[in-house]
Amino acid sequence: MKKRMLALLLGLLCAGLTACGSTDTAAKDETPSAPSVEQPEPEPTPEEVRRTAAEQYADGLTLEEQVAQMFFVRCPETDAAALTAQYDIGGYLLFARDFDGQTKESVANTIAAYQNAAKTPMLIGADEEGGTVVRVSSNPNLHDTKFQSPQALYREGGFDRITSDTAEKDALLRDLGINVNFAPVCDVSTDPSDFIYARSFGMDAEQTGEYVRTVVTQMVSGMVLKHFPGYGNNADTHTGIAIDERPMDTFRQSDFLPFEAGIESGAQSVLVSHNVVNCMDADRPASLSAEVHRILREELGFDGVILTDDLIMDAIRDYTGGENAAVLAVQAGNDMLTSSDFVTQYNAVLAAVQDGTIPESQIHASAVRVIDWKMQLGLISYDA
Repeated sequence: MKKRMLALLLGLLCAGLTACGSTDTAAKDETPSAPSVEQPEPEPTPEEVRRTAAEQYADGLTLEEQVAQMFFVRCPETDAAALTAQYDIGGYLLFARDFDGQTKESVANTIAAYQNAAKTPMLIGADEEGGTVVRVSSNPNLHDTKFQSPQALYREGGFDRITSDTAEKDALLRDLGINVNFAPVCDVSTDPSDFIYARSFGMDAEQTGEYVRTVVTQMVSGMVLKHFPGYGNNADTHTGIAIDERPMDTFRQSDFLPFEAGIESGAQSVLVSHNVVNCMDADRPASLSAEVHRILREELGFDGVILTDDLIMDAIRDYTGGENAAVLAVQAGNDMLTSSDFVTQYNAVLAAVQDGTIPESQIHASAVRVIDWKMQLGLISYDA
């Protein structure tokens, strides 16, 4: 009996000690930990701030105005200010006729009149490549001599001469009110018999890439890399359809490299050619091919404005056979359409949006890219 009582007492004592231990442990577990310090959210980058401002600006435009922002229009010979006042056009592209017989003052005043008429500040462009394509410097009132070709400049003084020529050209264009140069030519061509050779740097992809990088880095005004995905040895698409039979490896190992150099250096726009590139899309010209645009966006990582070559060129007319090229171009993924038939093509795109053929969200996204480009050029101010 005594032994049983003693065992019972010992059991109760152990149970009490265990309970006390558990309570101590629980008490320790309930000790509050040090409060966590919340990490501040990272500040948005300047690019993010600008893109947000561009989205807000585009939100304030009507659908009609957003569509009009997608057109880089060949400047009409008459009533150009009235046209942009009516439609709020994205930009005017000037040709030699627009400079013929003009002075620096008259050109600047005319461009200022366009800008004053526009609700949204306009992109004003010209092809001033140097060499065979000199819309501005072909007029001696605007520049003493025609700007030289990239090849001639390099022979004269290497990349230093390319840099000084780019700075001189850029300053002249900006003084006139031209804020976009449709250059540099990024096409790789080493054969003098190629159609594009005289306009190209005339060297291999690596050297052409260095040329493009030099020009893009030096330019203050807007620039357009052309003619994606690379002209190669193809025929002139101004006069008919050009079929490119080269394999994809050629583009990835050569033709794409100068475009990649320009994109990495900050180019804001890429112009897509009308060549039919079989290895990418055997059924459509590059400018109307969703696959070519996918490659430019996804493989080359370009997020700026994609621009067509002029949609009235014979290569497009021959291909579409009367079908509206502007609608096809938007469906392919272009943000801006170079157009010599603005009113017809604008109405076609607007109708395609209104009937659901083209989603409004796509128009808005393109308008945002165009406005973002204008903000980069200082044409539209925003709170940085």
